[in-house]
Amino acid sequence: MNSLLRPQLPGASPGARGRVSPVRAPRRLGAAALGGGRRCRRGVAVASAAPSWMEEAGVAVLEEGARRNPAVSDSYRPAGLPRPNAVVLEAQARVCTGPGQTRPLGEEQAMRVLDTILRSAMGELKDEPVSSAQLGAFFAGMTIRANSFPEATQWSEGERRAMNIFWPRLVEVLSPEVKFIADPEGTIMGANGLTGPRYVGQGTGEMRLVGALREVLAGGHLGYEEVQCVLKDILPVGLSTNLTAVSEALLAAFLIGQRMNRETDRELKAYCLAFDDELGPPPVADVKSLTHYGEPYDGNTRFFRSTLFVAAVRACYGESCLLHGAEWMPPKGGITEGQMLKFMGANTHLSPMQAKTLLEDENAGFAYLNLQEACPPLHFLTQYSCRHSIIGLREHIKKRPPLATSEKVQQFVRARGRESMVAGFYHEGYEDPLLMLMRRRTVHAGLVVKGEEGALSMTTKERSAHASKGLPVNHCSGFRTPSNTNFAESDGIPRESFKVVVNAQELGFESTETPRTDRSVLKNLELGLAALGGEKGAAYDRILLNAAMVDHLLGCNGAEDINTALERAREAIDSGKALSRLMSYIKITHKVS
Repeated sequence: MNSLLRPQLPGASPGARGRVSPVRAPRRLGAAALGGGRRCRRGVAVASAAPSWMEEAGVAVLEEGARRNPAVSDSYRPAGLPRPNAVVLEAQARVCTGPGQTRPLGEEQAMRVLDTILRSAMGELKDEPVSSAQLGAFFAGMTIRANSFPEATQWSEGERRAMNIFWPRLVEVLSPEVKFIADPEGTIMGANGLTGPRYVGQGTGEMRLVGALREVLAGGHLGYEEVQCVLKDILPVGLSTNLTAVSEALLAAFLIGQRMNRETDRELKAYCLAFDDELGPPPVADVKSLTHYGEPYDGNTRFFRSTLFVAAVRACYGESCLLHGAEWMPPKGGITEGQMLKFMGANTHLSPMQAKTLLEDENAGFAYLNLQEACPPLHFLTQYSCRHSIIGLREHIKKRPPLATSEKVQQFVRARGRESMVAGFYHEGYEDPLLMLMRRRTVHAGLVVKGEEGALSMTTKERSAHASKGLPVNHCSGFRTPSNTNFAESDGIPRESFKVVVNAQELGFESTETPRTDRSVLKNLELGLAALGGEKGAAYDRILLNAAMVDHLLGCNGAEDINTALERAREAIDSGKALSRLMSYIKITHKVS
């Protein structure tokens, strides 16, 4: 059967007011400070392939440098992952999103997308086929829009005309599970939609998933136990060997469908807690204070990412920090802490027990955990031979699944002392669910930040009078232990709530543009290391602001007054302690056992 078309594939103010006090001239670092290396644009040395401090740690030259450019975030995409079809992926970006964000396709684009799907199903697109996950996500988006979205974001007339032309041919070549996703109850495609009502799936796990999908595709929601049962059927949780391989199309439809329907608190809680104790009870670090950092796993593509350097600063005065994430994660595939640490030569594949050791080490005081070691079920989907990992699946569904929210609120290591959590968000509607999940983790303090790019970095840039509607950048909300502890919540921990928009100018910072990094791991490191070396500027100010403000908002000891918190963080930077701690961390990661 020939395809119908042959288009070319398109490729309230926190604390007291006051000016920041003058500081001494910045201390510059020579190459010797980092043990050799080349000079950077700002005059600070960034580690070359084998500087002396790496040699002392017994680290060989990074093998990646011989075959790819590790200075760019895109180079950290796992080798071997098949790429999604660009035509369908562009359409997914428009239709696989929320009721208010969806942008219906025009007739020309809808025709091109459906033609691409048809040609792929017929085996004509050998070099860039449409994956099963893409089919599941795309048709789930179309079905949910038809069943439950408001009129403005339901199917356009152009989409209807295109589907009327192509569906009679698509129904002959698509797999049964995709036809089920496209019309689960036989109410969308007319006489050509008879597969959906009869479809039950294959095997116990897939049958349970199909049952859950019927509710999701109708725009409905699931209970806590329903979500957990589905996840435990299809992901390698615990020591279970009774795993059922399910269709990638079904799994993709389930993940993107729940996000499009805007997950309920009970659904998010099920994702968040499903994999607790996968490796047994988490280790407990003997530290007085521990902050869990929940940065978006897919990184930054435009602006300076400061959290790694903030962690080194806060560790200098006893505020231990646990960072976690993936080396590379869709949809953005931006700069991550894992990439920066790997580029500098650190061991980024530590177990939670090794992270505990680093948190307790007086020369480190912070740690980074890769999702692969911290929680294998969230990283690997070993039964899916096409993708091999949740990372690959997430690239093919295009939009962030519920896991993108719940993974920020994890406790891979606990503390004997006080525990806090910080997480970044961008889209309205996720502020309160994140705080709910943090309370469920029974931490003493929690903070959500709308930083730049939805990450944790608050900016010193003054907000424009013409800024977009919605919550502004630097919006923060959270809870902390109050000074008056005459009351407590149900878990026995007293907490008070707060909301504030951080105004850096009220704290004495000049308004500065955020440094652009544009996916350059090297540039992000240059900026951060220069700042930790004492070089004043926009990156320095952001590290200082974020370290001190997190201390203050979480109610950390010694940070009750914001100006005192700023002076403490500034001293950690200007004394060289923070830079020394970061360099020590890189060495120690190769020595922990």
